[in-house]
Amino acid sequence: MSDRYLDFVNSSLGQMLAKNLGLPAPLPLDRFVAGEPVVKGAVLLGAASGSDLTTTIAQVLANIQADTYANFDSAVHGAAAAAGLATQAYAPSAEDSQKFKALVFDASGITSSEQLIALHSFFSPVIRKISSSARIIVIGRTPELLDNAKHATAQRALEGFTRAIGKEAKKGSTAQVIYVAPGADAGLESSLRFFISPKSAYVSGQVVRVSNTGIAGETPDWTKPLAGKVALVTGASRGIGEAIAQTLARDGAHVICLDVPQQEADLNKVAGEIGGSVLALDITSAEAPGRIAAHVKNAHGGLDIIVHNAGVTRDKTLANMKDQLWNMVININLSSEERINDELLAQDAIRANGRVICVSSISGIAGNMGQTNYAVSKAGVIGLVNSSVATLLPKGITINAVAPGFIETQMTAAIPFAIREAGRRMNSMSQGGLPVDVAETIAWYASPASNAVNNNIVRVCGQSLIGA
Repeated sequence: MSDRYLDFVNSSLGQMLAKNLGLPAPLPLDRFVAGEPVVKGAVLLGAASGSDLTTTIAQVLANIQADTYANFDSAVHGAAAAAGLATQAYAPSAEDSQKFKALVFDASGITSSEQLIALHSFFSPVIRKISSSARIIVIGRTPELLDNAKHATAQRALEGFTRAIGKEAKKGSTAQVIYVAPGADAGLESSLRFFISPKSAYVSGQVVRVSNTGIAGETPDWTKPLAGKVALVTGASRGIGEAIAQTLARDGAHVICLDVPQQEADLNKVAGEIGGSVLALDITSAEAPGRIAAHVKNAHGGLDIIVHNAGVTRDKTLANMKDQLWNMVININLSSEERINDELLAQDAIRANGRVICVSSISGIAGNMGQTNYAVSKAGVIGLVNSSVATLLPKGITINAVAPGFIETQMTAAIPFAIREAGRRMNSMSQGGLPVDVAETIAWYASPASNAVNNNIVRVCGQSLIGA
């Protein structure tokens, strides 16, 4: 469904009215286009004194051939040179016309609250110099893994900074903090690539932890990172599921498109367009887990990626909700995922460096009136991720989830106008996301280079003002 307000405020008349009346003025977001650079514009790299991730960050910037600037900090230029990254010196000036597509700051050296001034020193002179759809990325050390209490305190403070600056920056810009565990430096690349690129268009204000999982990573062809992989996507016949299937296939995977038999015609259409295959069944049936495990083993020798996307809503206030509506939503959205995962593991049907990816919802984080059943199911999905890590990690499998906010789908198109507009505007982007925004986040999780990304819940909500 098109966003007519977004189209209007980007017309000449709309821009004038929005400015004079103080109305939200969302900009169209940059999104991934094949063949374009990872970053279309200059990157400014900085670091707090004593930071130890700068060379790793610089190596990623070198790999993506970023046009990189740095201030006159010799340590930053030295770390960049060690990574083979050529940097241009830059001194901020209110008068110059320099614009930056990304601001990347290594905050790992901030070991006390007094040293948090380094954030102000780097960002304050240049925050007005970001272009539209810019990326603000702060990289630090995982607070809960630090031995020194003051160091952990200072690192935890980075979350508040990125969430606040994400709301201040506007112009379709995003802000994230990436925490890197000790020994996990080599696992940073897939996450930094994702968050600095247009693929993360509708992800902002998020906290990502790069862990030392011990899973051997792979260095993929970044243009086809899923080449040779087999993925199964539930609920793939339309909407977000269709976008997930298309995106994983774009990245090289063979996608098994699964949905209920009633949707088989749409499934065949989706699979035909991407060169995938079809598995039509009801995931809540008693035989579904066994059929899925048998299919992936017999037809493909196993599975690399499973995306639990299928889900339903049956909204009623709790006082008016019949038990069959409660049970239906819990069964489809949560219990079926548990049963399928259990069977796939029992049949050893997920290969090493495999991915289990779940679709939760912001409703599972913040709750929503009239959605007690849905909120329970989607909070349970987060619980499933958290509780499955100990079982999956020894098998070399990661598990993560996305939590979409307001995404433009057939379901949200049916929401009454006033509520729909509130959902669209009540985020830092002042607009709804697209199914592809959820799909791109899932493709990042699915990458064989994301072996260090585990037990993360990332909201795809444009930094919604509702919820955490």
